[in-house]
Amino acid sequence: MKVLVADKFETVGVDGLKALGADVVLRPDGRAEDLAATVAEVNPTVLIVRGKKVGEAAIAASPALKLVIRAGAGIDTIDVAAATKLGVAVANTPGKNSIAVAELVMGLLISLDRRIPDQVADLRRGEWLKSEYSKARGLYGSTLGIIGLGQIGREIATRAQAFGMKVVACSLDLTTEDADRLGIGYRQTPIEVARLADAISINVAGGAESKHLVSAEFLAAMKPGAYLINASRGSVVDEVALEQAVRERGLRVALDVYEGEPAAGKAEFAPSLLGAPGAYGTHHVGASTDQAQVAIAMEVIRIVEEFTKTGVAPNCVNPSARGS
Repeated sequence: MKVLVADKFETVGVDGLKALGADVVLRPDGRAEDLAATVAEVNPTVLIVRGKKVGEAAIAASPALKLVIRAGAGIDTIDVAAATKLGVAVANTPGKNSIAVAELVMGLLISLDRRIPDQVADLRRGEWLKSEYSKARGLYGSTLGIIGLGQIGREIATRAQAFGMKVVACSLDLTTEDADRLGIGYRQTPIEVARLADAISINVAGGAESKHLVSAEFLAAMKPGAYLINASRGSVVDEVALEQAVRERGLRVALDVYEGEPAAGKAEFAPSLLGAPGAYGTHHVGASTDQAQVAIAMEVIRIVEEFTKTGVAPNCVNPSARGS
């Protein structure tokens, strides 16, 4: 069995795949636009990606391809409909990066409250502005709203509660009983959460259903000066409306993901939103801890092993694909 690894992948994962007897071909630095050509050249049975987009051309490029694995939680970067049509199973590794993303969200939340990036920038310029930065609200007793209470959202809630924050949330599968058990306030809609929260974390899957969930209406419902953090998918936020809200209503925002963000690991990228005061950004690194990447690699090994033995891929999102 030939496995093409088309993105960065932990050495432990490569070694584990080889231990299964796989012929592993590593092409982590290839351009996304060249993926179809690489797949055609290698003709793998299994394709492993992390952030690269996998379109129909890439899926159709290998007659041998039976399984595409995203080494991560989402599958919005893969054309699942095309894969299903072509009889190719698609699997991912949900939950393995939950703690890493939650840790980043808490770091961004603290940064927004204490303006840590601004303080560092001023000190690097040789400016001592203690009087400017001796003003912070503090997180204790404030309310964190969570939109999307899956595994990541629940990890965030646990950490926020440890900071003494109240938590309110809405999620597709959240019930009042679940909320009570978790010590969380249940709300039916994102707008209700927006009205109540002092800070909001967005943790929903990408896709048509969640596109621009953070809309002008949602932002207008937020308290003036409230904090917003998005570490899910860039498509979830209307960035034009968000920039206007930051400039006109004093919202403070921290983004780890962006609409139109580069697929490459290094590129020029200057979203206008980050030019607004009170807007911070990181480089889509929510899952990028050693702990998370090793856990993801081990899950990929498990998926390949089970698929090899049984022909069925764990975490398969399109079981109707022929041969999956």
